Order: sequence, then structure tokens, then C-alpha cells
Amino acid sequence: RFRMRAPAALARYIAAKGSVCVDGISLTVNAVDGAEFELNIVPHTLAETTLGDFTPGRRFNLEVDIIARYLERLLLGERAAEPGAGGLSEDFLRRCGF
Repeated sequence: RFRMRAPAALARYIAAKGSVCVDGISLTVNAVDGAEFELNIVPHTLAETTLGDFTPGRRFNLEVDIIARYLERLLLGERAAEPGAGGLSEDFLRRCGF
């Protein structure tokens, strides 16, 4: 089991049972706790990839599920391109009838 930390800008796109790509290796997320997430690595994956060489504190390339980014962009509309654009607000949901 690996426990990793994502930068804040990417952490919001990581969900349990979703996928991430660590150094080019596509993996399923087991659990999420804030910016930290856990991955269960099967022995074959550990043996056949560079994950077997990982040590605590090692830097790695992280890619998140593109679907989460698309969904955010759809929900925010034009505001998605604005710096600091947040997620859904209570006001937005009210205006949409929720």
C-alpha cells in the first residue's frame, strides 16, 4: 500500500475508486484523506514497474482523471478560466432551482 500526497491544485480531482497516473502508471485510488490518497499495489505491478523503486519522500509525476476536470469546467462555465475559480456555490445551486 502506498500513501501519497497531491498538490492542492490536483487533490480536488482525486476520488476513491477513481484513477490517477503516477509516473506514467495508471492506478486505482483506494482511499482519499484531504490531499493524501492511498493506492493498493498488486505484487505484479510492483515488480514490473518503477513503483518497486519508490522510497518515502520521492518526487513523482502525478496526472489526475481528465473527466473530473471536464466536469468542473462544465459546471463553472466561463468562470473555469478565471484564476481562483472555485467549485459550486450555494448561490449558484439556488439560481439553478436547487
